[in-house]
Amino acid sequence: MMQLKYFLSFILISVSLFAQIDKETCSYNGIQLYGKVKVVEHFPDITIQVVESFADIDVKVVEEFADECGEWKMVEKFPDFTIKIVEHNADIKVRFVRNFPKVKN
Repeated sequence: MMQLKYFLSFILISVSLFAQIDKETCSYNGIQLYGKVKVVEHFPDITIQVVESFADIDVKVVEEFADECGEWKMVEKFPDFTIKIVEHNADIKVRFVRNFPKVKN
């Protein structure tokens, strides 16, 4: 019985460490994945890895009105959220696209 309790605790902790994108709200840990985005080196809201395949989300960089899921307007001031681009251990994997931004399955 005690082993089962430890096993279930381990599973709960593991699941919380690997948060996923909420497809319904287009968010990651409560952060909406559209809007104004700033790339930072320190203390990002989300770390991303840029990939060509097996992405969590397809992102389209736009010049105006980033108000749909996966649309990002890159800014220097007043971002909705910040990102840091990393090579490994990212929160989410991103593929930049020209059309049809969306959260993947």
